[in-house]
Amino acid sequence: MDFDFSAEEQAWRVELREFFSSELPDEFAGDSDGGSDRHWEFSRSFTKRLAEKGWLAIGWPKEYGGMGAGHINQMIFNEEVGYFRAPDPGGIGIRFIGPALMVLGTEEQKQQYLPGIIAGEDVWCQGFSEPGSGSDLASLQTRAVAEGDHFVVNGSKIWTSHAHRANYGYLAVRTDPEAPKHRGITLMALDMQTPGVSLRPLIDMAGHHPFNETFLEDVRIPRESVIGEIDRGWYAMATTLDFERSGIRGVSSTRRVLQLLLDSLQKTQADDTRVVLDATRHTLADRVIENEVNRLMAYLVVSMQAHGLVPNHEASTTKLLGADISQRVSNTAVKMYGLYGQLHPDSAWTVDRGESSQHYLRSVSASIAGGTNEIQRNVIATRGLGLPRS
Repeated sequence: MDFDFSAEEQAWRVELREFFSSELPDEFAGDSDGGSDRHWEFSRSFTKRLAEKGWLAIGWPKEYGGMGAGHINQMIFNEEVGYFRAPDPGGIGIRFIGPALMVLGTEEQKQQYLPGIIAGEDVWCQGFSEPGSGSDLASLQTRAVAEGDHFVVNGSKIWTSHAHRANYGYLAVRTDPEAPKHRGITLMALDMQTPGVSLRPLIDMAGHHPFNETFLEDVRIPRESVIGEIDRGWYAMATTLDFERSGIRGVSSTRRVLQLLLDSLQKTQADDTRVVLDATRHTLADRVIENEVNRLMAYLVVSMQAHGLVPNHEASTTKLLGADISQRVSNTAVKMYGLYGQLHPDSAWTVDRGESSQHYLRSVSASIAGGTNEIQRNVIATRGLGLPRS
């Protein structure tokens, strides 16, 4: 097993670090959700800057405007994005929608949607989860009824990230209510300005507005907006080109939090304002070791992809570990900072620009978002360990 990167890969990492160091001000780091309009504006300009350099879609094939750079280079990019807490480059348009269109979309859909995604101009949101359909996504109830050249859609979606910023939505609807729940689902592209679409903001624990509840009332969506086959959307949901999905961005973001904490503790000890106890050292060492283990797990996932293998329970293991470690690291940071760790970023007394308190609040959802820990454990048990289903 070789853990070294090639000279070209190491040079790529250096180039990325120099760029992020110079282009990403501290005040915008760590707020990829863009809670404020000012942060969102910076996120959009930063995304377009990456698009100008050709770095927005490193893993996309060249024929669709990407670099075609392969899994390892994509992983290095994602790792540095996570470490510098840069705004999410291109969002789900780059990571999910574009790849889905490459595989499932018609030529007209590719020409209509891909250029705006690769240029960093269009923002997409994902309309999958519903108030009664979270982990059991196949139970979704938003209904689409065929009516001539359109589908008339009624229902609601929840946790729709950046729906208030998006101009397109990637919508999962039920087109055959009589079919078994994993059948009868269809994917559609939705113009978010279509009459009948309305939003209600959902504010998270950190006081940011990344989420929304989306309501669809007699929304007319043209048939040509269907992505893939009608009634086969469940099987198309996971269909993307085989891009890097190791979770390395979260791992490296947690590594940055640990580094900031270590720097702060070293500074306080140098100033003789507090003695760092052995128990503190041991706890911090445990967190660093745990995160390094998950980093190597993420490398394993990418290595499998680079060799043409499809990671399954390995990706779930990385997701599960990442969620747990993120919560333990944020808990450790808040405790080690004491009362200072609870301060809001706007406080004049914060010791870390309020990042520990924000990371702590955001990490609460880590074991839910993107697939709950329970779902990941089921995947690991059945597909990794071969245990029977109950």
